[in-house]
Amino acid sequence: MALFRRPAGLSPTPMDVSMKEEDLCQAFSNTLLCKIEDIDNEDWENPQLCSDYVKDIYQYLRQLEVQQSVNPHFLDGKDINGRMRAILVDWLVQVHSKFRLLQETLYMCIAIMDRFLQVQPVSRKKLQLVGVTALLLASKYEEIFCPNVEDFVYITDNAYTSSQIREMEILILKELKFELGRPLPLHFLRRASKAGESLKQQYYTGYTENDVLEVMQHMAKNIVKVNENLTKFIAIKNKYASSKLMKISTFPQLNSKIVQDLASPLLGRS
Repeated sequence: MALFRRPAGLSPTPMDVSMKEEDLCQAFSNTLLCKIEDIDNEDWENPQLCSDYVKDIYQYLRQLEVQQSVNPHFLDGKDINGRMRAILVDWLVQVHSKFRLLQETLYMCIAIMDRFLQVQPVSRKKLQLVGVTALLLASKYEEIFCPNVEDFVYITDNAYTSSQIREMEILILKELKFELGRPLPLHFLRRASKAGESLKQQYYTGYTENDVLEVMQHMAKNIVKVNENLTKFIAIKNKYASSKLMKISTFPQLNSKIVQDLASPLLGRS
């Protein structure tokens, strides 16, 4: 029995209306859910897929993505500019391939580096030190067998000492408060590819086509610039041209009209 009753004749309060709207939204969501295939339904026998918790895990990753977001203009006013970062990333991709590290390690390396550069002023002389230390940290987090500090000293042609790398490692960890568990693009790519169909992808990723359009345009722009030799940063193309990675960067679809049209607004083409 309710403790309080609304006197007869009074209209519903705003709170009552809001609660009804929430109930309707929930009912509508439940109806939609019934029509969406549960892509985790058959994974219950595989404990590594965490089918009982996977939806909660991805919801948490989405929250973490917002909390650890990197400002699109995080290098504005800094001693480091976008071109310097691009040169470093291109080099890190080559180092990553040389050491034969996991894909997650590269993604995490770039995330650690950008988050650190966003909050900590770094001189040009120490930019490579930040990059190589970020790769060391990511290796420790993701790899079963991590390269030694001396390996990273060697790969920089002795530009930095082991002590300098270890000091930078401590500084980065302190600045990031040891919070390295950032959601990576690969996590969401695997989820989206598992969903497969566009209706299911929108439901399981939480993004509409309009939400991802701008990112798609920037990706298309970079693809066109690489394919038309408009940039010197081709480490990613070379990496994905290998048979081990199915020669993805050589697919003819990357030169299709769809990609060209997506890139056109950012390339100043009509």
